[in-house]
Amino acid sequence: MPDREWIYGRRPVAEAERGRRRVHRILRAPETPPEELERLCGSPDHQGVVAEVDPYPYGDPVGMLRGEDALIVALDQVQDPRNLGAVCRSAEFAGAAGVVIPERRSAAVTAVVCKASAGAVEHLEVAHVRNLADWLGEAKQAGFWIWGADAEAKEAPWGVDLTGPTVLVLGGEGKGLRPRVAASCDGLVALPRGGQVDSLNVSAAATALLFESLRQRS
Repeated sequence: MPDREWIYGRRPVAEAERGRRRVHRILRAPETPPEELERLCGSPDHQGVVAEVDPYPYGDPVGMLRGEDALIVALDQVQDPRNLGAVCRSAEFAGAAGVVIPERRSAAVTAVVCKASAGAVEHLEVAHVRNLADWLGEAKQAGFWIWGADAEAKEAPWGVDLTGPTVLVLGGEGKGLRPRVAASCDGLVALPRGGQVDSLNVSAAATALLFESLRQRS
């Protein structure tokens, strides 16, 4: 595993400077040619600034469960880094305690995720778990209610109690929740559909659920 990595974009670099991991150096245009910045970070979307930083410090999935009335998002094999970044941005803005992702078949917190989250991952705990269904079992034992998002569910999110210690579980792109993960939930909820498309992007669905929980809590 590399001991340093590159992130890019004005907001992600600014948030990294305020965040938990060490920023070793920042390179900016025009002092550094844009072509060199792109070579270093691997993307043309650098906005004229890249930073060399420590690897992302993944959090403690068990420690997350100790927060009083914590709100946690669990993602079941979300593989698009932009979706992961967008979920993290909404989760941090909504004051969630963290985001839990499986170690395998899931996007990791990369520079693309940092950019998509507008730097929110620098202030949000993101934790790996070996087996998501097992971790949901631990969350239940710790007193959490587990609500999964399923387009076929009959219950709307405002029809259930999303206050108190809560885990919101959302499935991967096009696949939804795996059966064992769905079975680990206390209940399933769906956002009502008023249009013609049959589903929402996972990050849009996560945002709606997060802010319904925040509405109930406030």
